[in-house]
Amino acid sequence: MWELIQAGGWLMVPIIGCSLLSLAIIGERLWTLQRKRIIPSHLVAQVWHLFKNKQLDAAQIRKLRESSPLGRVLAAGLINLHHSRPIMMESIEDAGRHEAHALERFLNTLGTIASITPLLGLLGTVIGMIKVFSAITAHGVGNAPVLAGGISEALITTAAGLTVAIPSLIAYRYFRGLVDQFVVEMEQEALKLVEVVQGQRERSALDEEGKA
Repeated sequence: MWELIQAGGWLMVPIIGCSLLSLAIIGERLWTLQRKRIIPSHLVAQVWHLFKNKQLDAAQIRKLRESSPLGRVLAAGLINLHHSRPIMMESIEDAGRHEAHALERFLNTLGTIASITPLLGLLGTVIGMIKVFSAITAHGVGNAPVLAGGISEALITTAAGLTVAIPSLIAYRYFRGLVDQFVVEMEQEALKLVEVVQGQRERSALDEEGKA
């Protein structure tokens, strides 16, 4: 392995650095973007139960905000519980944009790695071929070791760049799709809560008018 790195030349250093950074980002995102961490099961039902039993106080909303990204989106709407439906939805949408940005953390870096590592490999190829033609100019085509060194540098850097870029690109596309899916699901869950809460408020108002 060390011989391959040496044969690839100095461009192997940034390629290896990109591979380590890519692995770190993929591991961190796999840990962070778990469904149970983003969209806990039955969270909306739990919030509705608290609301229906008049147990949804400031402490419960604070606890909800600290629980998960979905909890923070729901809490943003519940803070404006006594306002109209449009105000609740505007608060939820604003919180949703912030959470979407947080979920996309490091993904631009991963996408950049997927884009630049093939270019680093291509640059290594160009440098290797320049060395080959320089050797041909200086020694002719009879000096096989010199020619082989340039060709091996060209091929090794290209292979290394593609080896890093392909899994990085796959991971980038996967995480992008996962984040988009989570954002849509959070919006749907928040909309459910707004509808049931506002519906309950409207029914309560009608009951009070009937009693009056």
